[in-house]
Amino acid sequence: MSAKTLLKGMLAYQAWANDELMERLAGMDPASDAGQRHAALRLMNHIHVVSRIFAAQLKGVAHGYASDNTPGTPEPRELRGALAEVDRWYLDYLEIVSEQGLADRVAFVFTDGDKGCMTRQEMLTHVVLHGSYHRGEIGRMLTGIAVSTPWDTYAVHLHRSEPARRLQGETQAGGDWRQR
Repeated sequence: MSAKTLLKGMLAYQAWANDELMERLAGMDPASDAGQRHAALRLMNHIHVVSRIFAAQLKGVAHGYASDNTPGTPEPRELRGALAEVDRWYLDYLEIVSEQGLADRVAFVFTDGDKGCMTRQEMLTHVVLHGSYHRGEIGRMLTGIAVSTPWDTYAVHLHRSEPARRLQGETQAGGDWRQR
């Protein structure tokens, strides 16, 4: 499997996981557990801002952010749409960047002024892992206030997006994994 193919799958997973969690956050009663809901939305907004910052760096344009979050917190519906938009941008980006282009180094400046340099592939990987880390953090917060969270795993995403994989698992069950 090529790096590009793997990244495409990981970014599709991210888009799915972001949307699933935002749907859950949008369904929460704003008056009930307001502090945890607000903290969760702040983290999702942070995921969004960092995704925008890295997208701008990949494009070679200024991102316009002074921090890795915004002063205000968007409403869930607005944030869900913004996340969907940036997630779509990443999937579209993979359609135009070449496999060789993924190895190109990109120099940039973090919002705190530190300099950085990563390959395009590393930047894309960072965006996925960064979002996953914070969604996990949100999941722990919500579980603490007895709010059920979506099952945010790559395996769940793969089997929901490609249900035929379940059937393949049945035909291979019990076989020697070393022969696969």
